[in-house]
Amino acid sequence: MSSSPIPVDLFVSKKHPGLTGGDLGFADASGNVTFRLNRHSSPKNKRLFLDSTGNPLISIYRYRNGSWQGFMGEDNQKQCIFRVQRTVNKLTRTELEVFLVGENGEDSASKLKVKGCPFQKSCTIYRGNDIVAQTSLMYKLRQLYAKRNKFRLTIFPGSDDHALVAALVVIFLD
Repeated sequence: MSSSPIPVDLFVSKKHPGLTGGDLGFADASGNVTFRLNRHSSPKNKRLFLDSTGNPLISIYRYRNGSWQGFMGEDNQKQCIFRVQRTVNKLTRTELEVFLVGENGEDSASKLKVKGCPFQKSCTIYRGNDIVAQTSLMYKLRQLYAKRNKFRLTIFPGSDDHALVAALVVIFLD
């Protein structure tokens, strides 16, 4: 997906049509699944982030020290595109620091932060002081409590890599 002049909403749920058990889907406003997360990858610390046709976009690896790394494609740990470190992990608040990796393998100056509450499926992704994306539960009229099985990811203009943003949401919720 390319940068849009208006915010883009993706609806995140495990119950989109066409998903296999345990997969998490990101659907557009028309209900078309644009991204999905395969949680049944091997080894167990690996999550595979796929496009709408099932092509691997990002392999996400979780390490014991609470960090993650994202690699381009399915199974090559050669081309790292980001590193994530959890900086705050409290009951009501979690913060992640994201380091984008340049072509030479070094961390670039471009850095993102993810802040929010995983239990409420609520987070905001920042680039400096700018908001890149936000998640929120789906409230309905006359509903006191929102169901936590479906939520919205709003990606604001200026974000070129929607797959990266969606992958960071997956890491935040993990």
